[in-house]
Amino acid sequence: MNIRVQSTLATLFAALTFATTASAGDPAVGLWRTQPDRKNLTSHIEVRQCGANLCGKVVKAFDPSGNEVKTKNVGKELFWGVEPKGNGVYENGTVVVPLLNVKAKAGMVLKGSSLHVSGCKGRVCDGQVWSRI
Repeated sequence: MNIRVQSTLATLFAALTFATTASAGDPAVGLWRTQPDRKNLTSHIEVRQCGANLCGKVVKAFDPSGNEVKTKNVGKELFWGVEPKGNGVYENGTVVVPLLNVKAKAGMVLKGSSLHVSGCKGRVCDGQVWSRI
């Protein structure tokens, strides 16, 4: 292999490594604890990169005593397509509200170790503040 090809491959590898590292380093990526829902259950939500956007799924659920419980939502995608806009702002995603079986427009704002998550269906909006685990 000549030096020019080696240099081109090394540059391409470095660019791909940087792009992967940059996207994986989004500050909202990680494990988050929800506030209690209407059934008084809390959940652990895994927020991860899904292409250029963020998505999240329910990985565990807990009763008010802190005991892990199995629900039909564990393992399901809770939101997807949430676009990072910069400065801790995320918009234009979709969230499923399992208790109401409703899809809504999702947004998030990261403030330190708190993630302010909201969903809006038309003019009706609701949200929670999640804590980083």
